Amino acid sequence: MVEAHAAVDPAEAHIDRLLHALSDATRRDIVRHTLRGEHSVSSLARRYPMSFAAVQKHVAVLHRAGIVSKQAKGREQLVRADIDAVRTVARLLDQYEAIWRGRMDRIDALLAEPEQGADP
Repeated sequence: MVEAHAAVDPAEAHIDRLLHALSDATRRDIVRHTLRGEHSVSSLARRYPMSFAAVQKHVAVLHRAGIVSKQAKGREQLVRADIDAVRTVARLLDQYEAIWRGRMDRIDALLAEPEQGADP
């Protein structure tokens, strides 16, 4: 039986928000565009076949995860991606890759060993 966690580790909760925010193709595209430069929410909304409100919600998810920042400029909300948040995700994925590569190396080593009891 799997036990529920009594308290959520804040670092794990942050990683959960980052990965959730990046789990959607539209949000990943918004990040790509806002890494290149600052964009207003309305200019971002013109890029997608959805309502302005839907794009605002995507930006809000990215903002809560800390992947983008928003700044009011007149009537516009300007959005800019935070490269440090993207690097955090990249480091996490690098750690997972290192685990996977270690397992593959162990499998390769096991396959390279001669079978026990086999004639040489």
